Amino acid sequence: MSTEAPLLTFGFSTTSQRIKNLKRPDCSLPHEVIAFVQNPKEQSYVFDLPKSTLVELKSSGVAKSRNAALKHASGKYLIFGDDDIRFLDSGICQAIDYFESHPECSIILAQTQDETGSLRKRYERQITPLKLTNSARAATYELLVRVDAIREAGVAFDEEFGAGAKNFLGDEYIFIADSLRKGLKGVHFPAAVAVHPTESSGSRWGSDEDLAARAKVFTRVFGWKAPIARLGFLLRTS
Repeated sequence: MSTEAPLLTFGFSTTSQRIKNLKRPDCSLPHEVIAFVQNPKEQSYVFDLPKSTLVELKSSGVAKSRNAALKHASGKYLIFGDDDIRFLDSGICQAIDYFESHPECSIILAQTQDETGSLRKRYERQITPLKLTNSARAATYELLVRVDAIREAGVAFDEEFGAGAKNFLGDEYIFIADSLRKGLKGVHFPAAVAVHPTESSGSRWGSDEDLAARAKVFTRVFGWKAPIARLGFLLRTS
């Protein structure tokens, strides 16, 4: 039996109530699948996903699941998933090929589609370096990372942000910002790696709740410069 590390880890975040929704990804690359189950109330559930590993967390918050994925991943690369995600093998293979030929790249921010096959939002149309000014609308299921580079830089998701936390969004952008400030490099990559339902936290875009949450994210990333950064972001997305 081979003990060689897989090329790719799929790190799924779910809860004890939703774990039944998980499906193994169809992937042609050597890979492993790990399900990170938030179960702070220690509820009973059934885990029957074939050829997969279960890691139970006695806490809630998706950022904690992402950090657990960074800790437990055996793959050279890691892609983050939720229990309502369907991954696309072709796009993932393209992204991994890019990683393999660009060792300086530690983060890929790819694209996702909705149920109709349409892109879920406006994306860069060509490979473009990640910057603080062009990655604020990142979603975790668009992220692929080079695991050893992230670990060596000591970057983690801020657990005060993201689904399940009071500040219900922004963990992805903060993760990218912290990575860039540690000297890591990444790119926008024009290939769809997953299908995700239209309804999500992003569907609250423009609401008072959304704007208040995003203000906290920009304060976390930019400090006293946050109002200027927010204005620039709103102008670019209007």
